[in-house]
Parts: sequence; C-alpha cells; structure tokens
Amino acid sequence: MLEDLRKFVAPEFITGISARNRVGQYARNLGLTKVLVVTDFGVHEAGWAKEAIHDLEEAGIEHSLFMGLTPNPKDHEIHVGVNIYNTNGCDGIVAVGGGSAIDCAKGIGIIANNGGSILDYEGVDTIESPCPPLICIPTTSGTSADVSQFAIIRDSVRRVKMAIVSKALVPDVSLIDPLTTSTMPPLLTSHTGLDALTHSCEALVSNASSSITTMHALESIRLIKQGLKPAYENGEDLEARSKMMLGSLHAGLAFSNASLGAVHAMAHALGGLYDSPHGECNAILLPHVIKYNYPTAENEYNKACQIFTPNKEPSCELLVSAIKELMYSVGVTKTLSQIVTTQDDLPALAELSLKDACMATNPRTPTSQEIIGIFKNAF
Repeated sequence: MLEDLRKFVAPEFITGISARNRVGQYARNLGLTKVLVVTDFGVHEAGWAKEAIHDLEEAGIEHSLFMGLTPNPKDHEIHVGVNIYNTNGCDGIVAVGGGSAIDCAKGIGIIANNGGSILDYEGVDTIESPCPPLICIPTTSGTSADVSQFAIIRDSVRRVKMAIVSKALVPDVSLIDPLTTSTMPPLLTSHTGLDALTHSCEALVSNASSSITTMHALESIRLIKQGLKPAYENGEDLEARSKMMLGSLHAGLAFSNASLGAVHAMAHALGGLYDSPHGECNAILLPHVIKYNYPTAENEYNKACQIFTPNKEPSCELLVSAIKELMYSVGVTKTLSQIVTTQDDLPALAELSLKDACMATNPRTPTSQEIIGIFKNAF
C-alpha cells in the first residue's frame, strides 16, 4: 500500500564509462591515506585492480593488496584480510570485483572496527560500530553487493552461508562502469545476470516491498530482458553491458530495501553445503519458487510477465516459460540433480533454508515439507 511506512537506503554511486577512474578522487575526498584493495586473482589479471591501484597512487593514496579470497567468501579468508588491514595501518577499503570480493571487503570492514569473529555478526542489525570507508568497483552485473546492505559469508565449519544485514554495510560510494564487465566469460555473464533477475523478481513480491522498490524491480527486469542475451553472445557489446549494469543496479536498490525470499534462502543453503555457484543456484530454483508463490503474489508476478510477454494475458505458466527460455538462451540448462549429490540432503537443506534471513520476506510462508517439494521439483 502506498501509505505503508517504508525506508530506502542507497550509497552514492556513479554510472557510465570511466566511472571506475574516480576511485582516487573519492578516496582522497573520504580523507583516506592507505587503503586495502580487496580483489581476486582473475580480476587482478584482467587489469581492473591494477588500474584502480594506479589511480589511487596518482591521487597520493597508498595501498596494501589482498587477493586471498575464493567464490562464496569464507570466514577464515575474512580474518586473513583483517590481519593485512591492521598490520599495514589501513584506514579504508577499495573492493574491485564481483560479489565475493565486495562481500569479503564488507566482512573485513566489520571486524576491523568491531573485533571478534565474523561468525558473531550473522543476522540483522548486529553491527555496533560503523565500518571503515568502503569504495566499490563492481566487475560483474549481478550481485549488486556494491549498493546493498547485505554481506553473505560462508561458515566453513557449519558449511552454511550466513546473511549479515545492516545499514553499516552500505558502501560509501560505488563506481559502476560497464566496461569492467567486458572481460567476464559468457557463463559468468549468465550466472550473474540471472542472479540480478532473481533479485528483482524476489524484491517485486517481497512482503516488505514498496512502490519505490517495485519501480526499481520492474525497470531491472526490463533491462535484463533486453540486455542479457546480447551480453552473453558478445561480451564487447557495451550497450548490452550497460543495460546489464543498470539492471543490476536497479535490482540492488530494490532488494537491498525490500529484501529477498525463498529462492535466495534455498540458494544460500545449497551454496553453504556444496559451495556451488550462487547465480546458477538461483536460476535453477527461480521458476519453481515462482510456481509455489504465485497464488499469493499473482498481481506482482503478472507485472513481470507483462514485461516478458507484453501482448499476452499474463499467467504463472507464461512467466515461468519466459524465464526458462531466457535461461536456456544463455546456456543455463542444469537441473538441481547436477548440484545435489543425494536427495537424502534435502531435509537438511530445507531446515537451513527456513532459518535463512531471506525467508522472512517471502510472500508465502512454507513448511519444511513444502521446501523439500520445491527442491524435488527442481531435480
């Protein structure tokens, strides 16, 4: 309802070609003298982290480098990064990369100013002291970690992906440059793009949505529908890359404020247990969760359906078919049976899903057996 009380948080962001080159300027504006650059080996080799370091040096900002992270960043990786941050006297963080690098940077910032273990901060609003200044240069168009108040960290002992949600995690600035995504391989383009689509679809039907988040979610869906397949087919198509970057941005603004739902809760469970690619898990689960949620959120899903098939009467079947068609067109054809090694794991996965913070805003409240049923449908 339009009169419902809602909040909306977002960082400062710059979009467009060469946005990434403002990193030195923003570091200087924030009063930083030495930053920890958090990235991964692939992004560093692609040149984006090296370029950021050059721009920082040109602005008189010293740096230390941390590349010791993996996809689905782990708790122990956070603490290695914190040690480098503290040992070198850093006063801010620059994250260059996809969701893993940015989430890792957020985790480092939490511990740098609050102490303890990253495992202490699972949940909502658990961070007492502000994090160090954080500048993000995203190199994928999907996770939207660069504009969100979420960080997802894998507890390597429990094999669980923890959600940490706090306004303290909203970056100070995000420099959103579509050129940085031109070096993504096709399948990563697919996985991250479908992650962004899932963000939009879940924010659209969230029980914490608002007219503002709905506006962003629908614009994201429109841009992703237009941009994902061309970006997958030709990574140097900057118009398609720009659409995907803006689609990811709109999705991030939507879900950071409306939160997510069952798809992400279940994908986090899969990622925790199997360390599987997050975007791929979302893509596999999205059609099946839509079928489950549709009776409770028909009007909202129909708005998305009208974007995919504007000249047809909207329906659950039509929306699911359109999403599957988009998935298949960008090479995402796996089923859950290719990730989950045994259905004996489904009860544990269901329990983990129900405990995930994202499940709280799903439009329909599932039982453990219903979650198991959705997993089975995805096989």
